[in-house]
Amino acid sequence: MRFLRQSLTGLFLASLTLGLLVYAAALVRDAVQVRMADEPRVPQNRERVFAVNTLMAQAGSVAPVLTAFGQIQSRRTLELRAAASGRLIDFAPEFEEGHKVAKDQLLVRIDPSQAQAELDRANSDMLDAEAEIREAVGAVSLARDDLAAAEEQAALYQRQFQRQLDLRKRGVGTDAASDTAELSASTARGTILARRKALAEAEARVDQARTTLARAEIARSEAQRLLSDTEVRAAFAGTLSAVSVIEGRLVSANEQLAQLIDTDALEVAFRVSTQQYARLLTEDGALDPARVTATLDVFGTNLVATGTLSREGAAVGEGQTGRQLFARLDRARGFKPGDFVTVSIDEAPLHSVIRLPSSALSAADEVLVLGADDRLEVMQVQLLRRQGDDVLVRAPGLEGRAVVAERTPLLGAGIKVRALQPPGAAPVADNAPAQPEMLELSDERRARLVAFVQGNGRMPDEAKQRILAQLGEPQVPAQVVQRLEARIGG
Repeated sequence: MRFLRQSLTGLFLASLTLGLLVYAAALVRDAVQVRMADEPRVPQNRERVFAVNTLMAQAGSVAPVLTAFGQIQSRRTLELRAAASGRLIDFAPEFEEGHKVAKDQLLVRIDPSQAQAELDRANSDMLDAEAEIREAVGAVSLARDDLAAAEEQAALYQRQFQRQLDLRKRGVGTDAASDTAELSASTARGTILARRKALAEAEARVDQARTTLARAEIARSEAQRLLSDTEVRAAFAGTLSAVSVIEGRLVSANEQLAQLIDTDALEVAFRVSTQQYARLLTEDGALDPARVTATLDVFGTNLVATGTLSREGAAVGEGQTGRQLFARLDRARGFKPGDFVTVSIDEAPLHSVIRLPSSALSAADEVLVLGADDRLEVMQVQLLRRQGDDVLVRAPGLEGRAVVAERTPLLGAGIKVRALQPPGAAPVADNAPAQPEMLELSDERRARLVAFVQGNGRMPDEAKQRILAQLGEPQVPAQVVQRLEARIGG
């Protein structure tokens, strides 16, 4: 019985398996037949619509701002050098790095003993020359008196000789007396010649004495100049820099002691492209004295100074391009020579121009505008200026059209889009000031920023006080916090 029961069970399972296999084969056959009998169905394609940001193109007058980078420098910088060699014996209390000095203030004195001795010797030579002139003038006076006396004696001898001749003619005088009188007259004339020669020598002596006096005056002036060279004075009011000497040091002639910088006569030197330079010229080819703004970023607090374009570089320079320009700053409070600043130059206003984001313009100076049935159209524009992240363009028929603000490779002519901003929506004003993002700081975070600012010795006092005042407010600009934390590794 047990064998029979197990045999029947195995037969039942085998029959059931065979039946399932036959049923599965039938299902597969029916499915294949249905699939082969069905007609192919083509799916319906739907057009893809892209969502884009648009803005309304509005024409107006815009004053472009040319941006460049330059360096602050002083229009007057003087190298203080030793005009004489010697030992430094005296310094002014203000002769220190960064100290301000007044005009004509005595800064450094070199040992003047040798120069003073030369001046005393020159003064002594002057006294000798003046005495020689007085003696020579006296000798001329005496020589003239001697000449006058000799001429009187010669006149007497001549009259005596003439009288002897008259006596001889009347037969009263003798030949011996006449000859004696003639010889005396001749001797008197010789004496006159000797006195004239003596007078000429005395006058020549006066000229020589005057020449000696002139040389002595030159020597004294030279000695006085050498003595004045032992003093180094400030040629103008300014600030000392690069001070590198100490008292008692031996210096040589023309050795640099320090630099004097006029911090009240600052200017900014910067370089622009040739195309930008051409836009700054007037009709007669001169440089337009446009307004210039120099900005120095100091830990989130900007130092700003205004000025005007003053001159341009005479040459391009080897290995350089563009043009170098100089702008004179009116009042550069907080600026120092060597600061790297951002320079903004106000150009002449442009009329009938449209401001667009730079992402709306292609490399071929084309923009996409919203056309009929919300399809894009390509419009050619004229690029006039680039202003940061914006561009100034001009094109006929562009005003009042909805322009795609951000181009992508998927967008092109004929593409249907969906404008996220309605074409009639009013655009944001170009000159509307953006509100800075403000943060509320925790006590620990605020204390860490305040400690960093107070312990920074390279930050100017004015900027430090300004930042501390901002950190003391309940809300602090996020830009200031980010820059400070970036410098302290926060």
